[in-house]
Amino acid sequence: MSNNKITVTSPLLPPLKELIPYLEDIWERKILTNNGHYHQELEKALAEYLGVEHISLFTNGTLPLIIALQALRITGEVITTPYSFVATTHSLWWNGIKPVFVDIDPETCNIDPDKIEAAITPRTTAIMPVHVYGNPCDTEKIQEIADKYGLKVIYDAAHAFGVKVNGESILKAGDMSTLSFHATKTYNTIEGGALVCRDEKTKQRIDYLKNFGFAGETTVVAPGINGKMDEIRAAYGLLELKHVDAAIEKRGEVAEQYREALKDVSGISCLQDIPTVRHNYSYFPIFVNEKEYGIGRDELYENMKRENIYGRRYFYPLISDFATYRGLESARIENLPISHKMADSVICLPMHHELSENDMTRIINSIKTK
Repeated sequence: MSNNKITVTSPLLPPLKELIPYLEDIWERKILTNNGHYHQELEKALAEYLGVEHISLFTNGTLPLIIALQALRITGEVITTPYSFVATTHSLWWNGIKPVFVDIDPETCNIDPDKIEAAITPRTTAIMPVHVYGNPCDTEKIQEIADKYGLKVIYDAAHAFGVKVNGESILKAGDMSTLSFHATKTYNTIEGGALVCRDEKTKQRIDYLKNFGFAGETTVVAPGINGKMDEIRAAYGLLELKHVDAAIEKRGEVAEQYREALKDVSGISCLQDIPTVRHNYSYFPIFVNEKEYGIGRDELYENMKRENIYGRRYFYPLISDFATYRGLESARIENLPISHKMADSVICLPMHHELSENDMTRIINSIKTK
């Protein structure tokens, strides 16, 4: 049996020969950025694919978070989750906003809506939940709370490309949703991201903010930054859309195989598909109960690495454990027991469209045999 390195992810790369005509056209047009032809075409194509009306492209997935807060003029405190990638709260820090952490639901790893109200103060202006691993948050409960207290809702949907609930895009929830098109994501533009909003006026403000605030050749209407996506990555993204559905289907098969193979392994649990949700299978986390399994998460993680199998402890440590945030009252361990439990037991198994049967056998055996 081959002992090749199995990585936690592998980028979905469209066939190079299919990309060349796009590059030749860009070379002919001689427009490389600044809202060019392919930038405009990708925004249209993504809006149609994702089932949204207004979407703005960015050069990475962090800038949409930062711009969303600027566009909605968020200040003071924002309620969010410690169980996410650091970009979620870094976007708050860069805007001078205090993150307030709330514990998570162990069934989804998303922010627990039943614990949000207790964290609201007179300084709270918004809620920033995360669709962790692509699992939809309880958007109805979150919106009820937001409406009751007059709060904005910005969803970090970095993992939720193409996810739908009852046939409706999850990206329509809240006031805005942000996406990441990083190379590790189900759909990628190498680096990239997007911001989804509800109306044309808001999209116009977003587009001003991501282009230095320019509203014309000599008119600057806001202190914007440079967040534009270039033409080459936009063209790559258009081509990627032709292949992403097949990749998602393959990922779904991998997830099904993992669940079936590991369902009777004592001490190993995983998240379940939600019947009303069209999942994108961005990640496949398992959770290790050391007492039942016999060894701890970190020992299993290191054992897998020795077998050339590279999972990821995602999300560990919690954001609230990092130096920038651990001094916050809401970051105290006793306030976040479920978050710590999940972070201390999680391993995201390799999940991508290129996993072979041999790869799957090796991964599953490494867990079953310890």
